[in-house]
Amino acid sequence: MTVPISNLVTNVVIILGLFSKFGESMRFDLTSGHTKCVSEDINHNGMTVGKYSVVNPNEGYPLPDTHKLTVKVTSPYGNSYHQGDHVESGNFAFTAAEAGDYTACFWSPEHNPPATVTVEFEWKTGVVSKDWTKVAKKGQVDMMELELKKLFDTVSSIHEEMFYLREREEEMQELNKTTNSRMASLGFISLVVCLSVAALQIWHLKTFFERKKLL
Repeated sequence: MTVPISNLVTNVVIILGLFSKFGESMRFDLTSGHTKCVSEDINHNGMTVGKYSVVNPNEGYPLPDTHKLTVKVTSPYGNSYHQGDHVESGNFAFTAAEAGDYTACFWSPEHNPPATVTVEFEWKTGVVSKDWTKVAKKGQVDMMELELKKLFDTVSSIHEEMFYLREREEEMQELNKTTNSRMASLGFISLVVCLSVAALQIWHLKTFFERKKLL
């Protein structure tokens, strides 16, 4: 039985997609006067998009002033990639210039009495951060070409992830070599100290017995 090529490509995309990074979608409550931060590990040159919005507790009415947020997205080294002051929704998109944990922090101003703000937050990285529907409409490609584009981007993402993991492995190996070298030096120094103490004890005993004329 012959398997259609389009189905085969789709299956390969699904299998490889299991190894790529998926988006993180969540909903959380934030009490006024408090901060909540969410981190995402992003590789160098990795693409990421995110969007957030405050859930209106009274549908059909304007959002209360107590339900506004201050949002900031920063890199592992503290560089700011997005800033939103007193907003009810927003989005961000950027290509990571540094590898590591990027952090999105949400802060609700303090109110009396305290208010609880419900936030919907979605953060996508890697291949899933691309809007393939727009790609298909923009390029006017058929489904086969679209699946091949998905496959190519997925393989590229996995390739970059493998290089990233290889670099981390080399760093760990270098750390292990350094640790083993230091442990060997420490062991040698400990052996020399023990032998020196033993020789000193023997010399002291010999001197003591000679003084007592026992030898």
